[in-house]
Amino acid sequence: MISSWHRGSHGVGAALLALTVCLLSIACPAQAEAPPKDTSRIVSIGGDVTEILYALGAEPKVVAVDTTSTYPASALKEKKNVGYIRALSTEGVLSTNPSVIIAGAYAGPPEVVAALKASSVPYVEVPEDLTPEGVAAKIRLIAETIGAEAAAESMVKKIEEDFQALAEQRARIKKPVRALFVLAAQNGRAIVGGRDTPADAIFRLAGAENTAAQINGHKPLADEAAVELAPEVIVAMSNPIPGHDARKMLEMPVFRSTPAAANKRLVEMDGNYLLNFGPRAAQAARDLMLALYPSLGASAQDTGQ
Repeated sequence: MISSWHRGSHGVGAALLALTVCLLSIACPAQAEAPPKDTSRIVSIGGDVTEILYALGAEPKVVAVDTTSTYPASALKEKKNVGYIRALSTEGVLSTNPSVIIAGAYAGPPEVVAALKASSVPYVEVPEDLTPEGVAAKIRLIAETIGAEAAAESMVKKIEEDFQALAEQRARIKKPVRALFVLAAQNGRAIVGGRDTPADAIFRLAGAENTAAQINGHKPLADEAAVELAPEVIVAMSNPIPGHDARKMLEMPVFRSTPAAANKRLVEMDGNYLLNFGPRAAQAARDLMLALYPSLGASAQDTGQ
């Protein structure tokens, strides 16, 4: 398991990333320090982190969350809000008087993260590993931080069973559907998810082929490139960034000549649910799989979609 405990001078800011790549996987160096002693006041930064904390029964200890902490819905309604995970402020986080900060590896901006790591408050960085094993490691690290190892193991066992069932269902797919994830589409331009993104990882789990796999990260897509990629299905977030309307996506010139537009195949899913890689990752992948391959849910026979 990769872990990163930061206290005092151990903090170093990561390189600043653009907003459109905020969902990218980021590798983190391992540290070998003891978990913080006081976890009575937790600031949770990251939708996956908050979901795990709540699932582990740590809700009473959570005093503040970030805006991506949309599940459970009560988190944002009942806890203080420290802002968007990629646009935190040192004062905003520390003003909640935390005894420990638990944050996803993609928190930012880097200068704020560096300042938080240099403060007297223990900072636990949760690495992002977009695999079933990574989900389990993430849960175990957070559980170790708050002293909930027993609860974590029962949760991990159930999640591993869910991923195994997903793999068995995925094995029934004879021909992977060619899918394209669109992070945002506005003003005639589309930003799509290539390799090394949560969308690419969830596509693999759902048994789909990412038509943009030759692209690294999230990139704008030219009209001619969309025709060449020829996606059969377009996957988009139902809660996207402002200005993005998934319902009109298939009518955009960039997608108008694709098989997805010809067959009107557009799948919309909650972005945090689909891409968080938290406790519901296997469930999210299965929901996407059933949307891509409807016959999988209607029959136990192999499908050639």
